[in-house]
Amino acid sequence: MRALIKFAGMGMLLFFVTSCATVKNAEIRNLLQHSNCNQRNVYNYTESDIATPLHLQKISPELSSKLSHNSLNIANAIGLIPTLERYTSLRVNQANPNTDQRIELLELKQDIDHKINLSSLEISAISSEMNCEEERTSQVANYLSGIADKRETKLTIAAIVVGAAGAILTGGVIKNETAANATGISTGIAEATFGFLMFFDKASIEFQHKRNALKDIWFGSKTSEIFPPAVWYYLNYANPDYDVTTSFREQIIEKWTHLGQIDKESSDELVKLYFGEGGKYSSEQLNNRADMYDQLESNINLMKQDLKALALELDKY
Repeated sequence: MRALIKFAGMGMLLFFVTSCATVKNAEIRNLLQHSNCNQRNVYNYTESDIATPLHLQKISPELSSKLSHNSLNIANAIGLIPTLERYTSLRVNQANPNTDQRIELLELKQDIDHKINLSSLEISAISSEMNCEEERTSQVANYLSGIADKRETKLTIAAIVVGAAGAILTGGVIKNETAANATGISTGIAEATFGFLMFFDKASIEFQHKRNALKDIWFGSKTSEIFPPAVWYYLNYANPDYDVTTSFREQIIEKWTHLGQIDKESSDELVKLYFGEGGKYSSEQLNNRADMYDQLESNINLMKQDLKALALELDKY
């Protein structure tokens, strides 16, 4: 009986020791403390560097008739509207352009293609950072889940061993009724202890993210050090004349709240955890954070579709 109680005590000690164990693996420790996802300098710009909302601009009838609203908006985001205005004017008003006009048209088309290609690279760069951060978070979540699974397996085995030992002892090995009852109570307590430990096994780990894209999305600052001007305009633009009057950034937040990833009424501690510089995460919270990055990446990649549509519509001129 004393041996069983001692065994249960050792199980509890093992649980608390492994719960507080430090991370010795250098690669995992680097994932926890540092991120190599950003390979560029921090963006530094003002509100004046962001495009004026499309619905506040005067677009010529010639241009608006040639391009869809989404194409005009992405063109506005990357600063192409003045170039497109001039290009459209030459194409529409000059039935037989002279040599100088032909050269200008060619130069304008080259400028347009260059701007589209450069913007596509910029979108890919920020999208790859979001994907990298998602993978980094998922890796740590899987590592933490692995630790919890191993600990749960050990506790399960310990509970089975204690239960089996108790059954054998009370089933015939111990002849004294008082001793048998005491042994049964002891093994029951030991099994309950291991079950208790499995139920309350909430492993956590310190995870740092000083560069936090989710923070900019949640709080909606005027400018961003993470997102370039074109991307930040695209995520924040909302047209009051359309049925959907919320921006992509607001739609992302709505998805987070409606899917239960985080609520606008969440505690300050939880908001600070997700949108601060880091803290103690459970594996569930890390997986949740990775999903939030995945949704953000998907919305950024929508810019590529609009860029492609813009290029195709221009080819039809």
